[in-house]
Amino acid sequence: MAPRERKELRDRVRSRTLPAEDVRRARLILLLAQGKSYLTIRQLLGCNPNYISRWKGRFEAERLAGLYSRHSGRAVEKRTPALEARILEWTRRPAADGSTHWSSRKLAQHLGVSHMMVARVWRRAGLKPHRIERYMASDDPDFELKAADIIGLYVKPPQHAAVFCVDEKTAIQALDRLDPVLPLSPGRLERHGFEYYRHGTLSLYAALNTRSGKVVGKTAAHHTSQEFVAFLADLVANQPRGKEIHIIADNLSAHKTMRVEQFLAAHPKLHLHYTPTYSSWLNQVENWFAKIERDVIARGIFTSVKDLARKLMRYIRHYNRAPKPIKWTYRDPNHRIYSDTNVTVTGH
Repeated sequence: MAPRERKELRDRVRSRTLPAEDVRRARLILLLAQGKSYLTIRQLLGCNPNYISRWKGRFEAERLAGLYSRHSGRAVEKRTPALEARILEWTRRPAADGSTHWSSRKLAQHLGVSHMMVARVWRRAGLKPHRIERYMASDDPDFELKAADIIGLYVKPPQHAAVFCVDEKTAIQALDRLDPVLPLSPGRLERHGFEYYRHGTLSLYAALNTRSGKVVGKTAAHHTSQEFVAFLADLVANQPRGKEIHIIADNLSAHKTMRVEQFLAAHPKLHLHYTPTYSSWLNQVENWFAKIERDVIARGIFTSVKDLARKLMRYIRHYNRAPKPIKWTYRDPNHRIYSDTNVTVTGH
């Protein structure tokens, strides 16, 4: 070994910036130059005989230049139109392993390409196989007529009449946590114990005044036609005598019984408007139900059904101090109807 080579190898062994593998190879050659046996080198470096023989042979053939790693690497992949079309075609096929959808790594392994290539093609095409959207299409033959009737009540309600969106939120569970709740703290979320005790359920009847945004609420043990009629009676009793009242409700069987028809016949100023089938999203009170679900029910702790009813009614009283009506704007019949809880815009 030439003095220059020995000095270079020693410098590499003492280096604090070189990769550890380069230092290991330099130390290997120095140990061989000192006459150390393969067994001793294996114990010192933690390597196998093939490793020693390979790098010894490379040093003897190419000297210091032979101690650098030689990895040919992977050929650069180019996103050609043909490759992109192939990835998109396979993305739409069922996964080969029986999964419901492809992941970028599964498809890349199947096609023999990089998973980043698959991810880039998906991003370019706007594909997200890991996500789904659910929908429900109305099969009501009179959908347009019924929807227009309800939208008309929102956009241009009758003068000197009250319009209410009515529905019931059923089977609300009074869940009590068995373990104490660990409160919110910096860097830590509020934590609830996994175990709970179920005290029972109740239903919440709600009527949203579309003009003022106020909510009339009532809790009930069941959601029968009798309870629905009783709620309508309370609603009528709270309005001025002889005032026109329009009620928007869904197609629940409890809303269409003989008892309901008799009540409507006895109150000719009360008009019931049914949403099209599978179109309860046309009922504005559903937006309010989503709000009370987030604010009270989802993370609530209730020691009894009475405690649940008390907290629901307390929330309604506080909400009615500063209610926010949902304003609807009829824009284009080619667009879907959606609601904006910021009270600024909704469209169709």
